[in-house]
Amino acid sequence: MSLEIKVPTVGESITEVTLSQWLKQDGDYVEMDENIAELESDKATFELPAEKAGILRIIAQEGDTLEIGAVVCTIEEGAAPTGDSAPAAAPAKEASSTAAPAAAAKEEDPDSYAAGTASPAAAKILREKGIDPSTIKGTGKEGRITKEDAEKAQPVAKAAAPAAKPAAAPAATVAPVAGSRNERREKLSSLRKTIAKRLVAVKNETAMLTTFNEVNMQPIMDLRAKYKDTFKEKFGIGLGFMSFFTKAVTTALAEWPAVNARIEDNEIVYSDFADVSIAVSAPKGLVVPVIRNADAMSLEQIEKAIAALAGKARDNKLTIDEMTGGTFTITNGGVFGSMMSTPIINAPQSAILGMHNIIQRPIAENGQVVIRPMMYIALSYDHRIIDGRESVSFLVRVKQLLEDPARLLLGV
Repeated sequence: MSLEIKVPTVGESITEVTLSQWLKQDGDYVEMDENIAELESDKATFELPAEKAGILRIIAQEGDTLEIGAVVCTIEEGAAPTGDSAPAAAPAKEASSTAAPAAAAKEEDPDSYAAGTASPAAAKILREKGIDPSTIKGTGKEGRITKEDAEKAQPVAKAAAPAAKPAAAPAATVAPVAGSRNERREKLSSLRKTIAKRLVAVKNETAMLTTFNEVNMQPIMDLRAKYKDTFKEKFGIGLGFMSFFTKAVTTALAEWPAVNARIEDNEIVYSDFADVSIAVSAPKGLVVPVIRNADAMSLEQIEKAIAALAGKARDNKLTIDEMTGGTFTITNGGVFGSMMSTPIINAPQSAILGMHNIIQRPIAENGQVVIRPMMYIALSYDHRIIDGRESVSFLVRVKQLLEDPARLLLGV
Protein backbone atom coordinates (compact mmCIF):
# COMPACT_ATOMS: atom_id res chain seq x y z
CA MET A 1 0.00 0.00 0.00
CA SER A 2 1.39 3.40 -0.94
CA LEU A 3 1.02 6.72 0.87
CA GLU A 4 0.61 9.98 -1.04
CA ILE A 5 2.86 12.84 0.12
CA LYS A 6 1.17 16.19 -0.53
CA VAL A 7 2.26 19.82 -0.38
CA PRO A 8 1.54 20.92 3.22
CA THR A 9 -0.10 24.18 4.24
CA VAL A 10 2.75 26.60 5.02
CA GLY A 11 0.93 29.90 5.58
CA GLU A 12 -2.40 31.59 5.16
CA SER A 13 -1.37 33.69 2.15
CA ILE A 14 0.58 30.96 0.33
CA THR A 15 -1.40 29.09 -2.35
CA GLU A 16 1.38 27.45 -4.34
CA VAL A 17 5.03 26.40 -4.04
CA THR A 18 7.82 25.41 -6.41
CA LEU A 19 9.61 22.07 -6.15
CA SER A 20 13.18 23.36 -6.17
CA GLN A 21 15.14 20.15 -5.55
CA TRP A 22 14.76 16.45 -4.85
CA LEU A 23 17.02 15.31 -2.01
CA LYS A 24 16.35 11.64 -2.82
CA GLN A 25 16.10 9.74 -6.09
CA ASP A 26 13.16 7.78 -7.46
CA GLY A 27 13.27 4.25 -6.06
CA ASP A 28 15.37 5.18 -3.01
CA TYR A 29 14.45 3.75 0.37
CA VAL A 30 13.62 6.57 2.82
CA GLU A 31 13.16 6.58 6.57
CA MET A 32 10.20 8.18 8.30
CA ASP A 33 10.70 11.96 8.85
CA GLU A 34 13.72 11.95 6.51
CA ASN A 35 13.80 15.04 4.28
CA ILE A 36 13.15 14.05 0.67
CA ALA A 37 12.68 17.37 -1.18
CA GLU A 38 12.99 21.15 -0.93
CA LEU A 39 9.94 23.32 -1.62
CA GLU A 40 10.15 27.05 -2.24
CA SER A 41 7.30 29.46 -1.54
CA ASP A 42 7.19 33.16 -2.28
CA LYS A 43 8.54 33.83 1.21
CA ALA A 44 10.82 30.98 2.25
CA THR A 45 12.36 27.60 1.42
CA PHE A 46 11.40 24.57 3.49
CA GLU A 47 12.00 20.83 3.43
CA LEU A 48 9.43 18.10 2.81
CA PRO A 49 9.77 15.06 5.14
CA ALA A 50 8.71 11.49 4.45
CA GLU A 51 5.58 10.57 6.43
CA LYS A 52 6.54 6.91 6.60
CA ALA A 53 9.42 4.61 5.71
CA GLY A 54 9.43 2.91 2.34
CA ILE A 55 10.31 3.20 -1.35
CA LEU A 56 10.07 6.69 -2.86
CA ARG A 57 8.16 7.10 -6.13
CA ILE A 58 8.54 10.59 -7.60
CA ILE A 59 5.53 12.26 -9.28
CA ALA A 60 6.32 15.99 -9.43
CA GLN A 61 9.51 17.15 -11.14
CA GLU A 62 12.04 19.78 -10.14
CA GLY A 63 10.86 23.22 -11.22
CA ASP A 64 7.15 22.30 -11.10
CA THR A 65 4.75 24.79 -9.51
CA LEU A 66 2.39 22.94 -7.18
CA GLU A 67 -0.75 24.05 -5.39
CA ILE A 68 -1.20 23.41 -1.69
CA GLY A 69 -2.47 19.85 -1.31
CA ALA A 70 -1.04 18.63 -4.63
CA VAL A 71 0.59 15.18 -4.64
CA VAL A 72 4.39 15.41 -4.77
CA CYS A 73 5.27 11.72 -4.55
CA THR A 74 4.20 8.41 -3.07
CA ILE A 75 5.94 6.10 -0.64
CA GLU A 76 5.40 2.39 -1.14
CA GLU A 77 5.82 -0.22 1.53
CA GLY A 78 9.18 -1.91 1.32
CA ALA A 79 12.11 -3.04 3.41
CA ALA A 80 15.43 -1.26 3.61
CA PRO A 81 18.12 -2.84 1.40
CA THR A 82 20.50 -5.22 3.21
CA GLY A 83 23.55 -7.27 2.34
CA ASP A 84 21.36 -10.35 1.93
CA SER A 85 19.78 -8.82 -1.16
CA ALA A 86 22.99 -9.18 -3.22
CA PRO A 87 22.18 -12.70 -4.66
CA ALA A 88 18.99 -11.27 -6.14
CA ALA A 89 21.06 -9.10 -8.44
CA ALA A 90 21.59 -11.89 -10.98
CA PRO A 91 17.89 -12.58 -11.68
CA ALA A 92 17.28 -8.86 -11.87
CA LYS A 93 20.03 -8.52 -14.45
CA GLU A 94 18.56 -11.39 -16.45
CA ALA A 95 15.14 -9.79 -16.38
CA SER A 96 16.56 -6.47 -17.47
CA SER A 97 18.04 -8.07 -20.59
CA THR A 98 14.53 -8.84 -21.84
CA ALA A 99 13.71 -5.16 -21.62
CA ALA A 100 16.67 -4.16 -23.82
CA PRO A 101 14.60 -3.59 -27.00
CA ALA A 102 12.29 -1.21 -25.14
CA ALA A 103 15.26 0.64 -23.64
CA ALA A 104 16.90 0.90 -27.04
CA ALA A 105 13.72 2.35 -28.49
CA LYS A 106 13.66 4.94 -25.72
CA GLU A 107 17.28 5.94 -26.41
CA GLU A 108 16.33 6.68 -30.00
CA ASP A 109 14.06 9.48 -28.75
CA PRO A 110 16.20 12.65 -28.68
CA ASP A 111 14.04 14.10 -25.90
CA SER A 112 14.75 11.32 -23.43
CA TYR A 113 17.75 10.28 -21.40
CA ALA A 114 18.87 7.05 -19.86
CA ALA A 115 17.67 6.56 -16.29
CA GLY A 116 20.20 7.72 -13.73
CA THR A 117 22.04 10.03 -16.14
CA ALA A 118 20.40 13.38 -15.38
CA SER A 119 17.80 14.76 -13.01
CA PRO A 120 14.58 15.91 -14.72
CA ALA A 121 15.52 19.58 -14.37
CA ALA A 122 19.02 18.92 -15.74
CA ALA A 123 17.64 16.95 -18.68
CA LYS A 124 15.34 19.81 -19.61
CA ILE A 125 18.19 22.33 -19.57
CA LEU A 126 20.41 20.07 -21.66
CA ARG A 127 17.64 19.58 -24.22
CA GLU A 128 17.20 23.35 -24.52
CA LYS A 129 20.94 23.78 -25.03
CA GLY A 130 21.15 20.88 -27.47
CA ILE A 131 23.81 19.10 -25.40
CA ASP A 132 24.22 15.33 -25.32
CA PRO A 133 24.15 14.28 -21.62
CA SER A 134 26.73 11.58 -22.33
CA THR A 135 29.29 14.35 -22.83
CA ILE A 136 28.70 15.77 -19.33
CA LYS A 137 30.47 14.50 -16.23
CA GLY A 138 27.97 14.62 -13.39
CA THR A 139 28.89 15.68 -9.86
CA GLY A 140 25.81 14.22 -8.18
CA LYS A 141 25.28 10.86 -6.54
CA GLU A 142 26.71 7.98 -8.61
CA GLY A 143 27.71 10.44 -11.32
CA ARG A 144 24.19 11.78 -11.82
CA ILE A 145 24.04 15.08 -13.70
CA THR A 146 22.59 17.78 -11.45
CA LYS A 147 20.78 20.96 -12.41
CA GLU A 148 23.95 22.94 -11.61
CA ASP A 149 26.01 20.71 -13.94
CA ALA A 150 23.54 21.35 -16.77
CA GLU A 151 23.53 25.12 -16.20
CA LYS A 152 27.34 25.25 -16.36
CA ALA A 153 27.58 23.04 -19.45
CA GLN A 154 28.41 24.77 -22.73
CA PRO A 155 27.55 23.36 -26.16
CA VAL A 156 30.51 22.19 -28.25
CA ALA A 157 30.82 24.01 -31.55
CA LYS A 158 30.40 21.69 -34.53
CA ALA A 159 32.66 21.82 -37.56
CA ALA A 160 30.97 23.26 -40.61
CA ALA A 161 30.04 20.71 -43.29
CA PRO A 162 31.88 21.02 -46.65
CA ALA A 163 29.98 22.82 -49.39
CA ALA A 164 28.18 20.56 -51.87
CA LYS A 165 29.61 22.43 -54.85
CA PRO A 166 31.78 25.48 -55.46
CA ALA A 167 30.05 28.84 -55.26
CA ALA A 168 29.56 30.63 -58.54
CA ALA A 169 30.81 33.90 -57.07
CA PRO A 170 32.21 34.96 -53.73
CA ALA A 171 29.40 36.22 -51.47
CA ALA A 172 29.73 39.01 -48.96
CA THR A 173 30.32 37.62 -45.47
CA VAL A 174 29.62 39.12 -42.10
CA ALA A 175 32.64 39.32 -39.86
CA PRO A 176 32.23 36.90 -36.92
CA VAL A 177 31.75 38.46 -33.50
CA ALA A 178 34.51 37.59 -31.09
CA GLY A 179 33.64 35.90 -27.82
CA SER A 180 30.80 33.73 -26.64
CA ARG A 181 27.21 34.81 -27.38
CA ASN A 182 25.32 32.10 -25.51
CA GLU A 183 22.00 32.85 -23.84
CA ARG A 184 20.06 30.87 -21.29
CA ARG A 185 16.61 31.15 -19.80
CA GLU A 186 15.59 30.45 -16.24
CA LYS A 187 12.09 30.36 -14.84
CA LEU A 188 11.45 33.05 -12.24
CA SER A 189 11.45 31.51 -8.78
CA SER A 190 8.47 32.07 -6.52
CA LEU A 191 10.63 34.27 -4.30
CA ARG A 192 11.85 36.42 -7.20
CA LYS A 193 8.31 36.79 -8.59
CA THR A 194 7.07 37.96 -5.21
CA ILE A 195 9.95 40.42 -4.83
CA ALA A 196 9.17 41.89 -8.25
CA LYS A 197 5.45 42.14 -7.53
CA ARG A 198 5.94 43.78 -4.13
CA LEU A 199 8.48 46.34 -5.34
CA VAL A 200 6.30 47.44 -8.25
CA ALA A 201 3.28 47.66 -5.93
CA VAL A 202 5.19 49.90 -3.50
CA LYS A 203 6.22 52.28 -6.29
CA ASN A 204 2.63 52.45 -7.56
CA GLU A 205 0.71 52.55 -4.27
CA THR A 206 2.79 54.80 -2.00
CA ALA A 207 3.87 58.43 -2.14
CA MET A 208 7.52 57.48 -1.75
CA LEU A 209 10.11 60.19 -1.23
CA THR A 210 13.77 60.04 -0.15
CA THR A 211 15.79 62.41 2.03
CA PHE A 212 19.58 62.24 2.42
CA ASN A 213 22.25 63.12 4.96
CA GLU A 214 25.85 62.19 5.69
CA VAL A 215 27.53 60.78 8.78
CA ASN A 216 31.08 61.18 10.02
CA MET A 217 31.91 57.59 10.97
CA GLN A 218 35.18 58.46 12.75
CA PRO A 219 33.74 58.36 16.32
CA ILE A 220 32.24 54.89 15.80
CA MET A 221 35.39 53.62 14.10
CA ASP A 222 37.51 54.90 17.01
CA LEU A 223 35.15 53.26 19.51
CA ARG A 224 35.25 49.95 17.66
CA ALA A 225 39.05 50.03 17.36
CA LYS A 226 39.37 50.66 21.10
CA TYR A 227 36.91 48.05 22.36
CA LYS A 228 36.48 45.45 19.61
CA ASP A 229 38.89 42.93 21.16
CA THR A 230 37.41 43.33 24.64
CA PHE A 231 33.89 43.12 23.22
CA LYS A 232 34.60 39.91 21.33
CA GLU A 233 36.41 38.36 24.29
CA LYS A 234 33.50 39.11 26.62
CA PHE A 235 30.53 38.38 24.35
CA GLY A 236 32.00 35.99 21.78
CA ILE A 237 30.99 38.08 18.76
CA GLY A 238 32.43 40.98 16.78
CA LEU A 239 31.25 44.57 17.13
CA GLY A 240 29.99 45.77 13.73
CA PHE A 241 28.41 48.92 12.36
CA MET A 242 24.92 47.45 12.06
CA SER A 243 24.34 47.28 15.82
CA PHE A 244 25.11 51.00 16.15
CA PHE A 245 22.74 51.85 13.31
CA THR A 246 20.00 49.62 14.75
CA LYS A 247 20.37 51.20 18.18
CA ALA A 248 20.32 54.72 16.70
CA VAL A 249 17.24 53.90 14.61
CA THR A 250 15.26 52.48 17.53
CA THR A 251 16.07 55.56 19.64
CA ALA A 252 14.93 57.89 16.84
CA LEU A 253 11.78 55.84 16.20
CA ALA A 254 10.68 56.38 19.79
CA GLU A 255 10.97 60.14 19.25
CA TRP A 256 9.28 60.16 15.83
CA PRO A 257 6.59 57.43 16.03
CA ALA A 258 5.09 58.20 12.60
CA VAL A 259 8.22 56.75 10.98
CA ASN A 260 7.45 53.49 12.81
CA ALA A 261 3.77 53.46 11.80
CA ARG A 262 1.85 51.98 8.87
CA ILE A 263 -1.44 52.49 7.07
CA GLU A 264 -4.11 49.77 7.26
CA ASP A 265 -7.35 50.50 5.42
CA ASN A 266 -8.26 54.02 6.53
CA GLU A 267 -6.33 53.93 9.81
CA ILE A 268 -2.78 54.68 10.94
CA VAL A 269 -1.32 51.94 13.15
CA TYR A 270 1.35 53.16 15.59
CA SER A 271 3.66 50.57 17.19
CA ASP A 272 5.15 51.21 20.63
CA PHE A 273 7.89 48.67 19.87
CA ALA A 274 10.53 48.47 17.15
CA ASP A 275 10.82 45.25 15.15
CA VAL A 276 13.70 46.09 12.83
CA SER A 277 13.97 44.23 9.51
CA ILE A 278 17.51 43.76 8.22
CA ALA A 279 17.84 43.29 4.45
CA VAL A 280 20.13 40.34 3.67
CA SER A 281 21.30 39.11 0.27
CA ALA A 282 20.64 35.34 0.25
CA PRO A 283 21.54 32.79 -2.48
CA LYS A 284 17.95 32.80 -3.82
CA GLY A 285 17.30 36.54 -3.53
CA LEU A 286 16.81 39.39 -1.10
CA VAL A 287 15.27 38.41 2.24
CA VAL A 288 14.42 40.65 5.18
CA PRO A 289 14.52 38.82 8.54
CA VAL A 290 13.25 40.69 11.59
CA ILE A 291 14.91 41.48 14.93
CA ARG A 292 12.02 41.48 17.40
CA ASN A 293 11.95 44.18 20.10
CA ALA A 294 15.25 45.61 18.91
CA ASP A 295 14.56 48.73 20.98
CA ALA A 296 15.01 46.69 24.18
CA MET A 297 18.30 45.06 23.09
CA SER A 298 21.92 45.89 23.88
CA LEU A 299 24.61 46.15 21.21
CA GLU A 300 25.74 42.61 22.04
CA GLN A 301 22.21 41.18 21.72
CA ILE A 302 21.67 42.95 18.41
CA GLU A 303 24.96 41.62 16.99
CA LYS A 304 24.08 38.06 17.99
CA ALA A 305 20.57 38.35 16.54
CA ILE A 306 21.93 39.68 13.23
CA ALA A 307 24.55 36.91 13.02
CA ALA A 308 21.95 34.19 13.68
CA LEU A 309 19.48 35.53 11.10
CA ALA A 310 22.18 36.12 8.47
CA GLY A 311 23.41 32.53 8.91
CA LYS A 312 19.89 31.18 8.40
CA ALA A 313 19.47 33.37 5.33
CA ARG A 314 22.66 32.01 3.73
CA ASP A 315 21.51 28.43 4.41
CA ASN A 316 17.92 29.12 3.23
CA LYS A 317 16.64 28.14 6.68
CA LEU A 318 14.61 31.25 7.52
CA THR A 319 11.01 30.60 8.49
CA ILE A 320 8.07 32.73 7.36
CA ASP A 321 7.59 34.04 10.91
CA GLU A 322 11.19 35.27 10.95
CA MET A 323 10.59 37.38 7.84
CA THR A 324 7.22 38.97 8.60
CA GLY A 325 5.97 41.66 10.94
CA GLY A 326 8.77 44.24 10.90
CA THR A 327 7.99 47.91 11.57
CA PHE A 328 11.11 49.50 10.01
CA THR A 329 13.86 48.26 7.66
CA ILE A 330 17.61 48.88 7.39
CA THR A 331 19.49 47.95 4.21
CA ASN A 332 23.24 48.19 3.72
CA GLY A 333 24.23 48.64 0.08
CA GLY A 334 27.66 49.79 1.23
CA VAL A 335 28.88 46.22 1.56
CA PHE A 336 28.64 46.00 -2.24
CA GLY A 337 30.24 49.40 -2.84
CA SER A 338 27.14 51.56 -3.25
CA MET A 339 27.86 55.24 -2.66
CA MET A 340 24.25 56.48 -2.73
CA SER A 341 20.86 55.00 -3.53
CA THR A 342 17.13 55.45 -2.91
CA PRO A 343 15.97 52.27 -1.17
CA ILE A 344 12.40 51.09 -1.79
CA ILE A 345 10.05 50.81 1.18
CA ASN A 346 9.40 47.31 2.51
CA ALA A 347 5.57 47.30 2.54
CA PRO A 348 3.46 47.57 4.65
CA GLN A 349 6.11 49.56 6.51
CA SER A 350 6.35 53.30 5.91
CA ALA A 351 10.11 53.90 5.89
CA ILE A 352 13.49 52.32 5.20
CA LEU A 353 17.03 53.49 6.01
CA GLY A 354 19.77 52.91 3.44
CA MET A 355 23.43 52.66 4.52
CA HIS A 356 26.24 53.13 1.99
CA ASN A 357 29.98 52.69 1.72
CA ILE A 358 32.44 54.66 3.82
CA ILE A 359 34.76 56.93 1.84
CA GLN A 360 37.57 59.19 3.05
CA ARG A 361 36.48 62.69 2.02
CA PRO A 362 37.52 66.25 2.87
CA ILE A 363 35.05 68.08 5.11
CA ALA A 364 35.04 71.34 7.06
CA GLU A 365 35.48 70.83 10.80
CA ASN A 366 35.96 73.72 13.21
CA GLY A 367 36.96 75.98 10.35
CA GLN A 368 39.56 73.53 9.04
CA VAL A 369 39.50 71.13 6.09
CA VAL A 370 40.10 67.60 7.38
CA ILE A 371 39.84 64.09 5.96
CA ARG A 372 37.14 61.96 7.57
CA PRO A 373 35.48 58.58 6.83
CA MET A 374 32.07 59.70 5.58
CA MET A 375 28.92 57.74 4.78
CA TYR A 376 25.81 58.92 2.94
CA ILE A 377 22.57 57.71 4.50
CA ALA A 378 19.13 57.79 2.87
CA LEU A 379 15.63 57.57 4.31
CA SER A 380 12.86 56.60 1.90
CA TYR A 381 9.43 57.19 3.39
CA ASP A 382 5.74 57.19 2.55
CA HIS A 383 4.68 60.83 2.37
CA ARG A 384 1.05 59.85 2.97
CA ILE A 385 1.84 59.23 6.64
CA ILE A 386 5.23 60.88 7.25
CA ASP A 387 5.69 64.60 6.71
CA GLY A 388 8.92 66.24 5.64
CA ARG A 389 9.57 67.64 9.11
CA GLU A 390 9.33 64.18 10.67
CA SER A 391 11.46 62.43 8.06
CA VAL A 392 14.25 65.01 8.07
CA SER A 393 14.24 65.31 11.86
CA PHE A 394 14.38 61.52 12.19
CA LEU A 395 17.42 61.29 9.89
CA VAL A 396 19.16 64.19 11.65
CA ARG A 397 18.62 62.42 14.99
CA VAL A 398 20.14 59.21 13.60
CA LYS A 399 23.15 61.22 12.37
CA GLN A 400 23.51 62.89 15.77
CA LEU A 401 23.51 59.56 17.62
CA LEU A 402 26.02 57.95 15.26
CA GLU A 403 28.45 60.87 15.39
CA ASP A 404 28.32 60.85 19.19
CA PRO A 405 27.82 57.15 20.10
CA ALA A 406 28.06 57.90 23.82
CA ARG A 407 24.50 59.20 23.47
CA LEU A 408 23.37 55.68 22.59
CA LEU A 409 24.61 54.42 25.95
CA LEU A 410 23.42 57.43 27.96
CA GLY A 411 20.05 57.75 26.22
CA VAL A 412 20.42 61.48 25.53
